[in-house]
Amino acid sequence: MTDIAIHPEKLRDAVAGALGDKLREIRLALGEVTVVVAAEDYLAAMEILRDAPQCRFEQLIDLCGVDYSTYGEVGTDGPRYAVVTHLLSLSLNQRLRVKVFCPDDDFPVIPSVTGIWSGANWFEREAFDLYGIVFDGHSDLRRILTDYGFIGHPFRKDFPLSGHVEMRYDAGQRRVVYEPVTIEPREITPRIIREDNYGGLH
Repeated sequence: MTDIAIHPEKLRDAVAGALGDKLREIRLALGEVTVVVAAEDYLAAMEILRDAPQCRFEQLIDLCGVDYSTYGEVGTDGPRYAVVTHLLSLSLNQRLRVKVFCPDDDFPVIPSVTGIWSGANWFEREAFDLYGIVFDGHSDLRRILTDYGFIGHPFRKDFPLSGHVEMRYDAGQRRVVYEPVTIEPREITPRIIREDNYGGLH
């Protein structure tokens, strides 16, 4: 019986051969292969990764958004938002990370891969909810973790830590009400212990 598990170097070469000119970048680090594709090639590249005999990534195991807005502080330029997908080939016993950057920082849009892997549905809704990344072609793109009336996207690095509004149940109105966030300054006074022989000290 032959070992069908592809070593990272062989996987890197197989994926590079399958994607051809749709590949922007491919890296092998810590035994993991990461590919970067352009937004306009994203859907076609994902279909190749699912169907090509040397790839056969039948399963999407994770998809998330990334906000690179602070990468300028470490000397890296480029688009702000990316979508990172982790794929699994059960038949070839191999894994792959795919990264695609959204071309527009002000309105990040990327094609939905729910037509390729239906399991991407909730992952894409989560990335939309938390980062504001729009997945074009998603059949039910709505919030999944925050309230429907929530303003903003909490995982954006420029989102205020306190949020914009707070909600609470009002017993008088017998419903949930939304109010602007009010933050009162806190005065923190250190506790001073004046006991004799505290902690065995004299």
